[in-house]
Amino acid sequence: MSGLSTIQGKTLYSTMSAACGAAFMLYGWDAGVLGGIQETPQFRAAIGNPTGAYIIPIIASIYNLAAGTMSLCVMFFGMKIGRRGTILLGDFLICVGALLQASTYSVAQIIVGRIVTGCGIGCIASAVPTYMSEMSLEAKERGPEVSYQLALLITGVALAYWVDLGFVQGLDKHIYLWRIPLALQSCFAIFSAVLIFLLPDTPRWYYAKGREAEGDNVLARLHGLPVEHEAVQLVRQEILASMKEQDDDGVISLKLLIWDTSELQFGRRLRTSFLINWAQQFLGINMLVYFSTQIFSNLHYSARTSGILAGVLNTAFAIASYPPIYFIERVGRRAMMIWSAIGCGICMLVYVIVTTLPPEKQSVATNWTAVAFIILYEIVFAFGWLGTCWVYGPEIAPLRYRHIAGSLGAAGEWYSTWIMVFGGGTGINAVGPKIFIWPLLCCFLSAAYVYFCCPETTGKTLEEIDALFARSQTVRDRIFEEQTQRRASHTSIVAAEDEKRNPYNGKRHSIASVRHREHVKV
Repeated sequence: MSGLSTIQGKTLYSTMSAACGAAFMLYGWDAGVLGGIQETPQFRAAIGNPTGAYIIPIIASIYNLAAGTMSLCVMFFGMKIGRRGTILLGDFLICVGALLQASTYSVAQIIVGRIVTGCGIGCIASAVPTYMSEMSLEAKERGPEVSYQLALLITGVALAYWVDLGFVQGLDKHIYLWRIPLALQSCFAIFSAVLIFLLPDTPRWYYAKGREAEGDNVLARLHGLPVEHEAVQLVRQEILASMKEQDDDGVISLKLLIWDTSELQFGRRLRTSFLINWAQQFLGINMLVYFSTQIFSNLHYSARTSGILAGVLNTAFAIASYPPIYFIERVGRRAMMIWSAIGCGICMLVYVIVTTLPPEKQSVATNWTAVAFIILYEIVFAFGWLGTCWVYGPEIAPLRYRHIAGSLGAAGEWYSTWIMVFGGGTGINAVGPKIFIWPLLCCFLSAAYVYFCCPETTGKTLEEIDALFARSQTVRDRIFEEQTQRRASHTSIVAAEDEKRNPYNGKRHSIASVRHREHVKV
């Protein structure tokens, strides 16, 4: 890692962000790239013109099933190879999967390629949010950074649709052009892998593995300060104290996931990591992303117009995913998820109403109303649910089990996506827009779930969240008291050092403090 071993501070953090951003943009590219080419005659001919009603939905959705399965597997090896190693494994698998997909000449090969790529995405989805959350030094950095990664994900989706649309225009002359967007997956993976290979793992992972010297080094580099500096030592002490508190509360087990009796509610926190991402997909977002071209075709738009509208839809989605970077720490996780779920439900309700009218009442106006509310739905979803649940799951997880939370969160995302894509794809063909009554109901159920089951974490450090989930007030008070004492000690040390450097300034502060106390007595 000699190539990047000297960078530190914001430069180091930005490089990590770029590596993870490329991985998540790849994640988005993979989610969107097949949607723009799967209906073309050239693609169908290359894989043998399959005639079964379920073949294309299986090709599209098997990727999600593979990603979900690999996400669960990360629970067993994620802590051993680390967040960094898990991302590297994901990048490698995606390169292999991209090669298989781009060179396919059969249904079997494209399915194998989708499975391998899905496994790679499962690794990335499990590790990237945890990697960036654990690299944050301040609570206010965590939400915007993970939101930024998710904004890049949706940018990848939109970019894939437009690239697909461009290459599809030339298929009449060059029947192989659909292969290029599939091959381009590897470019993102290679860029991400090169950077991640040259970067360290997170300090919290090093501490959890007993490699304290390496953890100290990474922590110091992130601060841009010597290891001995008070700011570095304060964060180090809080991480180690949090690990000790979690060790004292026992070991996680399957029983604890189902019936949680731990003092710090490990089971509840891991369940929430899974359920919050499961709920995200049951709002119906990927039914719109995967089948947007078909949805617009069902509104009687031409193939070209449907492709353009799908590109516009996903571009609006991508643009709307950037404001949460600014708002997530100001509005809060709970408020963003609750109100956005309600907003998505209202948009879906209008869409279902205008698309299920009797034929004689449908018109150009009702079609454009449906288009407008689909776009508005994705804008509202991007604001409140796109990145927020990916922030929330890893940050509420105990340090030693954060890889499990990342795995469960990604598995919840992918298994629910598979259900929505496979069930939604066949449902659109079978009953048309009425299938969207399903996610419509889930929008309002998700708002209720967040309201009753998800406490607010905005503004809290990863170590402070332990106290938030403590069952008894006694334990909660003890954790807060220990954190307060460590910070007070840190403040005293900094003040003493400042007084040594500038005795007059220290004397002035001392006089001001005496005056303040006298004023309070009065």
